[in-house]
Amino acid sequence: MASLSSLSSLNDSHFVLFGLNEQFALDADALDHAYRTVQAQVHPDRFAAAGEAQKRVAMQWATRANEAYQTLRDPLKRAKYMLHLRGIDVGAENNTAMEPAFLMQQMEWREEIEDAVGAKNVDALDALARDLREDERVRLTKLGALLDSGSNQPAAEAVRQLMFIERVAAEVETQIERLEG
Repeated sequence: MASLSSLSSLNDSHFVLFGLNEQFALDADALDHAYRTVQAQVHPDRFAAAGEAQKRVAMQWATRANEAYQTLRDPLKRAKYMLHLRGIDVGAENNTAMEPAFLMQQMEWREEIEDAVGAKNVDALDALARDLREDERVRLTKLGALLDSGSNQPAAEAVRQLMFIERVAAEVETQIERLEG
């Protein structure tokens, strides 16, 4: 039977759980391998013949591993988590202050969506979706550099901007589906 004692604490960071360095840039294969290793140790099926207490602990570990994996494999969730570990609240719900250039960009994106939807122009929406993905890629690279250098407040601002870009991209996809459907 597997041993849960080889795992340290349910309260350890996601990075510690998977034996990874706490840094923004992660090797996806190493993360996948670490996740499978932990899951192999804690999967509830391995504890089917165990007592109820051990089954419950195994379920807690499996749930914890799943949550940690989902957080670390998504760059934006990983960034928010890293800031959380550093005591920085991204505050996206109540901190909407953003640099003026980004506010202008938001308005331009909204106008592009409105115009494309009004004209039923899926090609324009596709082009906007591509632009948003490219903008997101560039910003994620900058975010990684900010996090890895310890520039936490600028990283929190970058996370808020990326969260907004994700929402705009989702809206674009919804409008494309609506126009095509």
